[in-house]
Amino acid sequence: MTTVNFLNPVQDLIPLVEARMRLQADRYHSELGAAIQHLLSSGGKRVRPAVALLMGGMLGADPDRLVTLASAIELLHTGTLVHDDLIDGALLRRGIATLNAKWTPAATVLTGDFIFAIAAKMAAGTDSVAVMHLFAETLAIIVNGEINQLFTSHGLASRENYFQRIYAKTASMFELASGAAAILSPVDEETKDSARRFGYEIGMAFQIVDDVLDFTSEQATVGKPVANDLRQGLITLPALYYYEEFPDDSGMKMIIEGNRYMGAAMDRLVDSIRQSDAIDRSLAEAKEYIDRGSMILSTFPGGPEHEALDELSGYIINRLT
Repeated sequence: MTTVNFLNPVQDLIPLVEARMRLQADRYHSELGAAIQHLLSSGGKRVRPAVALLMGGMLGADPDRLVTLASAIELLHTGTLVHDDLIDGALLRRGIATLNAKWTPAATVLTGDFIFAIAAKMAAGTDSVAVMHLFAETLAIIVNGEINQLFTSHGLASRENYFQRIYAKTASMFELASGAAAILSPVDEETKDSARRFGYEIGMAFQIVDDVLDFTSEQATVGKPVANDLRQGLITLPALYYYEEFPDDSGMKMIIEGNRYMGAAMDRLVDSIRQSDAIDRSLAEAKEYIDRGSMILSTFPGGPEHEALDELSGYIINRLT
């Protein structure tokens, strides 16, 4: 699926989000400004800010406050990518060199920290204590998730750990986008809660599809080895499904025992997972999250933003085509 029609109702606001993000480093060291320009130049669909803009537009929030919120959320996402790329040792993202491919680890970490700081400053610009609280809570969830992944997740074949991990990594930010937009809208607490749950459901689906793409994409496309997570000892949903079906697989046993340097054995394991029904089963589980999100969405007001959020749900599940 190559079209991104879900952006149509907010196509005039997305450039304002981009411009507002680019302005944030103007008063600081020139290298920080250059880094932000470099990171934003890699593009992306701006899915998370779109969720905030569409949800808030549907619920009647002030557009300028929504642009500020969307900018803060995308900067938060950008900061996590800086740290993720350093932790993973990734040299490319969307075909463009990562910061850690150009800078020292110290400079890269500090730049990620700076982006977190200006993202928080922008969140404060919404003039909503509730939004600031949710933003801070989300940042803590993301960082705690990264720490858990570093110290406890490698070689762990656990559904509970996996779903906690993808909530912290991805779904929490979708939850922030939809929930904070609702906070800025003239709606009751029940609607705000529903908005957060919608973000949670589509965010979980988004990361499951990402984990499927980790197995099905080619290295030249993603800029890192196929099944990169598994090669680092992180067992995602496709590998979990495969392990449930083939608990005696020697390759999976080696991963669980902490062996990340398996050479040909790893290639065989990855190929086996790709050829099994684990991919289809993972996509079916992602579709269940999307369906729950769609049921929540059906309770919201109709209109172009509603239709776009429904289109976004379809985009999330169909990114493999």
